[in-house]
Amino acid sequence: MTAALGVSKQERTYAVLRERIVDGTYGPGHRLVIDALARELQVSQMPVREAIRRLEAEGWVTYVRHQGAQVAPIDTASWTEAMTTLAVLEGFATALAAPHVTTADLHALRAIDVEMGAAMEEMDVRSFSDRNQAFHERIYARCPNGHLRRELAAIQERVNTLRSSIFVYIPTRGRTSIAEHERLLALIEAGADPLEIELVAREHKLHTVTAYEQRLALQEEKR
Repeated sequence: MTAALGVSKQERTYAVLRERIVDGTYGPGHRLVIDALARELQVSQMPVREAIRRLEAEGWVTYVRHQGAQVAPIDTASWTEAMTTLAVLEGFATALAAPHVTTADLHALRAIDVEMGAAMEEMDVRSFSDRNQAFHERIYARCPNGHLRRELAAIQERVNTLRSSIFVYIPTRGRTSIAEHERLLALIEAGADPLEIELVAREHKLHTVTAYEQRLALQEEKR
């Protein structure tokens, strides 16, 4: 019974810490102080240590000398590669999903865009990002290729550590993104050629990468 309880505490601690990293609560460089986390989560230090070791093995956490465990820093090059891969897969998945998108789906997707617009007005970056992801997931959930859906979910998870902050760097991208969503929905609703839908969905994702890279380049010029 004691062993089972110990495993349960370890799993719960791991799940909490991982969720906070993925959703951006703990951003890159955030220190994971073992004794403070143990007190907060009402567990001993051992489950916290084990959770951090597991997160380190998965690439979410790194150890910094004299500072301890921290959320792994953003690797812009790796993020760009992951986003580019996501663009290709999501474009294809969207084209496959298009014939299966229902009228109810279209209504729900347009409602999400309205919510994204409201989040933009309130400068609620995290809500905007969450709704943006929900928009795309609603579409490719209709993709009949299960393996492709799983691959998309795995890659999306890897870029999630940055997605909450990306629109902070490129705030004007948010409004453009909503307009691109509407173009994509219009194509799906009209039963457009699958190749056109694929290319538009792919370009939509790549535009975010381009905007981010341009912002970084501008920052470098100012230094």
